[in-house]
Amino acid sequence: QVQLVESGGGLVQPGGSLRLSCAASGSIFSINGMGWYRQAPGKQRELVAAISSGGSTNYADSVKGRFSISRDNAKNTVYLQMNSLNPEDTAVYYCNAEGVRRYPYSQLQADYWGQGTQVTVAS
Repeated sequence: QVQLVESGGGLVQPGGSLRLSCAASGSIFSINGMGWYRQAPGKQRELVAAISSGGSTNYADSVKGRFSISRDNAKNTVYLQMNSLNPEDTAVYYCNAEGVRRYPYSQLQADYWGQGTQVTVAS
């Protein structure tokens, strides 16, 4: 079984910063892409940032220049540094791992999601 465990959410004032972490555990041979999504109340889940196994990144326009995604392949961990937070960033943030291969002898891939961590930006 593969599990994604997020940490680092919480309450922060506008203009503040938070760093989210997501560690994938279990039988993992390789992970293709890792990313962060968020879902605000009454809205659809949206991509915030993604990073490939080679380090290529992709950001939503709303977070460009404020958020930074990184990953440690050896630890199967992805991070999201969030700066200059504003109330519109308030949401549940979900970690995603796509193209996960569990064994070197198998080409089977699957996607996994974390349970989500709440980020609230308010004064």
